[in-house]
Amino acid sequence: MRPPSFSAEGAPGTRRRLLQLLVVTASSWGLGGPVALAQPAAASPGAEPLQQLRIGYQKSAANLVVVKQSGWLEKRFPATKIAWIEFPAGPQLLEALSVGSLEFGLTGDSPPVFAQAAGKDLVYVGAEPPKPDSSAVLVLKDSPLRSLADLKGRKVALQKGSSAHYLLVRAVEKAGLQWTDIQPVYLAPADARAAFERGSVDAWAIWDPFYAATELAIQPRALTTGRGLSGNNSFYLASRPLAEKHPAVIAALFEELTRADRLVQQERGAAIKLIADFSGLDAGIVSLFLQRRPPSPVGPIQPQTVSDQQRVADAFHRLGLIPRPVEVARAVWHPDARLAAAKP
Repeated sequence: MRPPSFSAEGAPGTRRRLLQLLVVTASSWGLGGPVALAQPAAASPGAEPLQQLRIGYQKSAANLVVVKQSGWLEKRFPATKIAWIEFPAGPQLLEALSVGSLEFGLTGDSPPVFAQAAGKDLVYVGAEPPKPDSSAVLVLKDSPLRSLADLKGRKVALQKGSSAHYLLVRAVEKAGLQWTDIQPVYLAPADARAAFERGSVDAWAIWDPFYAATELAIQPRALTTGRGLSGNNSFYLASRPLAEKHPAVIAALFEELTRADRLVQQERGAAIKLIADFSGLDAGIVSLFLQRRPPSPVGPIQPQTVSDQQRVADAFHRLGLIPRPVEVARAVWHPDARLAAAKP
């Protein structure tokens, strides 16, 4: 077997070609469809079968939530212990992944940059298309702030190291301000909303479904969304052992997540019910945040997405928000090389 490759090299191909490769290779292990298996999830030759798969997710992870609520992975891998663990935001999820408490999870663009800068051993394995309308910088509807330039000297709540962090960085740049011109207040989403509603902060950078819930509850104004500022990319990350030893499991995850996206797009009512039942969110909130979410099939990361993510990393380093430069490509998994190497 060739050694695992996580470099930026390798034939890029297209999303469809790589997904087809994943499906074909998975099929060669008997993983080609949502069929129950009589053994734990298959591994690369020489590796032990996967005994457990711990998946981290957030309320915004529509595809993962649909897969969880539908029980598809449990049916597909009945001998693998699958655990689902919810997190309030990406930084907390990636901390768990980095210390071996998870094998797989989904975050926005900024958390992996902060994790990589901190020396965490994580692997980018997949991505969804950009969702620029799914995050925003909000102010109360009666706020005197009317433009991004009005943020100067103001307190802005955000989750440190989240996708909203990068959105705010870009919004400040667009306004012609320096990062030191604002007062960032680092709070988890629930605490940030409370501070925002009582006026303890002047603005709030946030993502769906927290954005949608607040929008329907108190009708804030959006000074900006991510449109033209941040693609708000969503990344699937894995532990290095999962990526190196169990590429077929990642192939199966991509298939089921893309199946979930088809349900979200084609059976919206059923998807809203699944997500609302899980999250406890009102169906109207779920409907609103799904409306802002484009079709989101899951596939391996493309070169353009790596370039976009490198811009995120460079922006944080330029501002001194991460301690050292980050080369995103060094942590990117290339399934064409890995799966070819893993074929029997």
